[in-house]
Amino acid sequence: QVQLVESGGGLVQPGGSLRLSCAASGSIFFSILSMGWYRQAPGKERELVATIFTTGSTNYADSAKGRFTISRDNAKNTVSLQMNSLKAEDTAVYYCNAKRSTNNWWGQGTQVTVSS
Repeated sequence: QVQLVESGGGLVQPGGSLRLSCAASGSIFFSILSMGWYRQAPGKERELVATIFTTGSTNYADSAKGRFTISRDNAKNTVSLQMNSLKAEDTAVYYCNAKRSTNNWWGQGTQVTVSS
C-alpha cells in the first residue's frame, strides 16, 4: 500500500508560481513507483498534468509543457510539481498519483486557484 499526501496549493495571481509537493509512505519502495500529477477542474474530468517514471524520464500534457516541471527525490520519497506562468485555466484540484503494475494510489488533492 502507498499513502500520498499533497501540499503547496493555494491562491496565486495569473503569471505567478506555485510548487506542489507529494510525500509518499507505505510498504512499497518509492523508487519503483511511477509518479504523476493530475488535476480536475469543476465540471471537468480528471486529466494528466505530468508523469515521472522510475528512470527519471518525464511526460507532460501539452498545457503544461514549458511551464511546469515534475521532479522526484527518491531519498525523501517525494515528488514535486513546479508550476510557473500560471493561468486562470490552471485552476483545479491537483492530485498526486502513484502507479506500480496495475495498482494505482491517489492523494486527497490540493486546491490551486489562479485569480487576480
